[in-house]
Amino acid sequence: MRWGVWVLLVSLGVTGCEAQVSTKEMGVRDFPSPAADLGVLAQRLKGMQAQWPKRKIPINCAKTKCVALTFDDGPGEYTANLLDLLKKRNVRSTFFVVGQMVAEDRDGNLRRMVEDGHELGNHSWSHAQLTALSSSGIKAELARTQAIVKDRTGVTMQVMRPPYGSTDGRVAAESRREGLAQILWNVDTLDWRDRYASVVARRAAAATPGSIVLLHDIHRSTVAAVPSLISSFSRRGYTFVTVSELYGKRPAPGRKYTER
Repeated sequence: MRWGVWVLLVSLGVTGCEAQVSTKEMGVRDFPSPAADLGVLAQRLKGMQAQWPKRKIPINCAKTKCVALTFDDGPGEYTANLLDLLKKRNVRSTFFVVGQMVAEDRDGNLRRMVEDGHELGNHSWSHAQLTALSSSGIKAELARTQAIVKDRTGVTMQVMRPPYGSTDGRVAAESRREGLAQILWNVDTLDWRDRYASVVARRAAAATPGSIVLLHDIHRSTVAAVPSLISSFSRRGYTFVTVSELYGKRPAPGRKYTER
């Protein structure tokens, strides 16, 4: 390993076996253009260290009224507006992203989700019904999405949501192999069917402490409902958390969760 690369790795806190694995995975062996390649390496390593910002005071959802807002199927054309709303109100949520949508996103929404403290979850590559696929098909849907999110953000997702909530033993097995817990929900706003902000907000309000609320950031009406539902939960003393924060630790890979 060249001295310039080693100095860079040390300055970024990546040393020992971790440094060797990282450079091997990125194919860093020859540097015909040192200045340019070191700049690229610095950016990649910076991304690989990206983590969701920790709260100054950790949330204990065993003692606090917590609710997890989750948004599926994006990023889409309304996602940036939603991120603006969530940041303004200091609300953290979980985004279950579709690989194809990530590939088409040109607005930096994924990076922004991470920077703003949201959690990313795997929602398959093409929004296929996983139970209708072979085991190899399920693996491809999950692995391909894991790969593109890791490439764009440096984050290895730890949770997934099967499209349509359709799961079985094979989906559980492949999720476990990918290190992904299955996150479903216990409050369905049906925002994909009824495109009225007031209806979506009212249905979300049915959540109780420990609930996981299902929403979709690809619908304008859902984004329009967010200010109202945030105000409603805030008046009732709720704290908004990511799915992993809801459980207080990493959810077990392969296991299915619907609420705390």
